[in-house]
Amino acid sequence: MSTSGSATTQSGSQETTSLPRQRRATMKALTLVAHNEVALAERPVPRPGPREVVVRTTASMMCASDVHNLSGAMAVPVGRILGHESVGIVSRVGDAVTRVREGERVAVTSVTPCGCCDFCQSGAPQQCGGGVGGYKFTTQQDGSLAEYFVVPDADFNVARIPGELTDEQALYATDSMSTGLAAAEQADIPLGGTVAVFAQGSVGLSVTAGARLLGAGTVITTATRPLNARLSAQFGSDLVINPRHEDAINKIRDVVGQHGVDCAIEALGTHETFEQAVRATKAGGTVVNAGYHGWQATGPLPIPLVSFGFGMGGKTIRAMLCPGGSERLQRLFRLMVNKRIDPTPMTTHRFGFADAAKAFDLLASRADGIIKPLITY
Repeated sequence: MSTSGSATTQSGSQETTSLPRQRRATMKALTLVAHNEVALAERPVPRPGPREVVVRTTASMMCASDVHNLSGAMAVPVGRILGHESVGIVSRVGDAVTRVREGERVAVTSVTPCGCCDFCQSGAPQQCGGGVGGYKFTTQQDGSLAEYFVVPDADFNVARIPGELTDEQALYATDSMSTGLAAAEQADIPLGGTVAVFAQGSVGLSVTAGARLLGAGTVITTATRPLNARLSAQFGSDLVINPRHEDAINKIRDVVGQHGVDCAIEALGTHETFEQAVRATKAGGTVVNAGYHGWQATGPLPIPLVSFGFGMGGKTIRAMLCPGGSERLQRLFRLMVNKRIDPTPMTTHRFGFADAAKAFDLLASRADGIIKPLITY
């Protein structure tokens, strides 16, 4: 028996999509085949568990975390399907799912909490089950860089994409924009306050846009690549510093005063940028770590003791992960629908899914000015 539903094209127009009468048995998926080596492989199309849905993928993106996951810091088994930024059409629905229907165009964030455990119920769904347990794609289950993927705890995690948004726009809400805006929220930026953002990749650029949305008076950023620097200014930076040419801390203090900024956000995941964020922040200020540490080194993070007030400087340091859940996605969609933010200038490259491995290799090498690759199916 065939089932039909309403879907939306990438341009945002409505069309009717009929699910196939005979469901496919196999699919293509981007998998880990060796250390830091990926390739397309044939896999069975997954079936949903009671609380899960299966999504037929229409578009995906990749980010630095996809590369970092394979660097050895996280235990990703050979054969695992990669990816955590995808949107598509619901293909199958588990028996216990009540809020999602077949044929709906949907998105899901890179973090997929259960919504039920002690961590979720106490306001820390990113740590679902403990640790960073909410981050499940690739690290705990097959990811979403495949023609079909499984969403766990679908009633909590799946959000319908508004017809006004393209797939490309919706994809930014699944990770980069969600993480960056959450980091800005965690910084407790005072109205008119001063903010420093260290690094301007896709997360850092989203932090910059979020800081401006939240009412920062002065936003200072660091970027080493010309395109990233231009986008930083476009997204709301008042001053972009190239740390290869200038001392970032001295330049920040020249602008905001010797005490430093109200808030600093680290968005790269290196010892150097974390230490700079602590040094740049005034006593009593807030440091937020949004970068993934472990891709360069697994040793302890350095905290400069003088800048930390020898433990008495009153600085708050927060570590954060992209929030999950459908409500979060709807808030981000609203920002884009009402044109408060447009993340799509970060899309620098476009690929068909057949070239997904090429996209991964380009992102790993950081060549050709790549920021975000868009992959269509």
